[in-house]
Amino acid sequence: MDLKALVQTANQIAQEKKIEPEKIFEVVEKALAAAYKREYSSRNANVRAKLDVKTGKMEFYEVKEVVDESIVRFDEEEEVADSEDKLPRYHEERHILLEEARKIKPDVQLGEEMEFSLPEHNDFGRIAAGTAKQVIIQRLREAEQESVVEEFKDREGQVVSGTVQRIERGNVYIDLGRAIGIMFYNETIPGEHYRIGERLRFYVVAVQKGSPRFPEVVLSRSHPRFIIKLFEMEVPEIADGTVEIKAIAREAGSRTKIAVASNHEAVDAVGSVVGQHGTRIMTVTNELGPERIDVVGWSPDTETFIKNALAPAKVHRVEVTEHREVKVFVPDDQLSLAIGKGGQNVRLAAKLTGWKIDVRSESRPDEEQAGGVAGDREEKAVKEAVAEDYQEVKDESEAIPEPQAESELKAEEIEAENAGDVESEEN
Repeated sequence: MDLKALVQTANQIAQEKKIEPEKIFEVVEKALAAAYKREYSSRNANVRAKLDVKTGKMEFYEVKEVVDESIVRFDEEEEVADSEDKLPRYHEERHILLEEARKIKPDVQLGEEMEFSLPEHNDFGRIAAGTAKQVIIQRLREAEQESVVEEFKDREGQVVSGTVQRIERGNVYIDLGRAIGIMFYNETIPGEHYRIGERLRFYVVAVQKGSPRFPEVVLSRSHPRFIIKLFEMEVPEIADGTVEIKAIAREAGSRTKIAVASNHEAVDAVGSVVGQHGTRIMTVTNELGPERIDVVGWSPDTETFIKNALAPAKVHRVEVTEHREVKVFVPDDQLSLAIGKGGQNVRLAAKLTGWKIDVRSESRPDEEQAGGVAGDREEKAVKEAVAEDYQEVKDESEAIPEPQAESELKAEEIEAENAGDVESEEN
């Protein structure tokens, strides 16, 4: 075995996979130790390998723990009564008695590990070499996954760009370069169609460890903070803190309301977000398709904030009642605009302000309007409407043929089975 070439290959892999070289060498050492143990040692031995990256020389050691009667048991019986404080059995190949250990190293302590050199071998049999290869592949995959998790961990809550790779059962798989992200069906925008090879932006919801078949990066396009991050990217005043997004209410794929406030008297919050001739908000809406975005001014005064939240309708007066409930009175010609199609405008205003809003006509103040009341009780109806919209998208996405998906999954299943065979042989 050409260990110098192995070191060069490990350095190359570390650079390509963006993994620390030390982790690569650690993987190689463990794999060669497993191969040495299989070929030249016994199954009970604890073999350790050390690779000198400068010279390419490999040394093997047998590791033994220093023990006495208080740490291990010396009985010969196979069966011992079960108990929580049952001691492990003494193994000559894994343990060394304290008296013997102190003849070699006088200051050795109980529980300390001692290393004993083993004969040098660089030639391994076919089975041992195959074991080493599979262990290296498996551990490199794990190291790469950890590297990806660490890289994307800092990008949680941020926006990333990716290409649609495939669609399976309503879930969209995204190629992010070093990682494959997944956007579950409930994180997609209802009514939005995704095409293979299409490049889009996504909000990183979470980064987690998973099996080689399961993506580590969970993405979303329906998350409310996706809108906030898009505005941070397009509006410098939001990015530097001059303008602040105080609240957001979103029904993905349909309409969004955001409340903004300025931290500088000379800066118009709404104007900064909308941009000259609407250029800034247009950039965001182009990313979201037909979804409409209303930008309103935030105010610490409840009545003013609720009036702004119901824009574009003009509110005549607001009457605050108990339990965070308000009655809003509007002119007759503004009633349908204040309520919105299907009660959407008042529903989003209620979410934005955190108040239950009852919209009524100024000419008929005692008459409750259909769809004019929005608050907690409206949530169920909204979820049902969103679910119906999603079902249409899901049916269409499942109809798209994916000829490569099955072969990819089979290849991954074979790799997983090989990795399992390696572990069973190692045990």
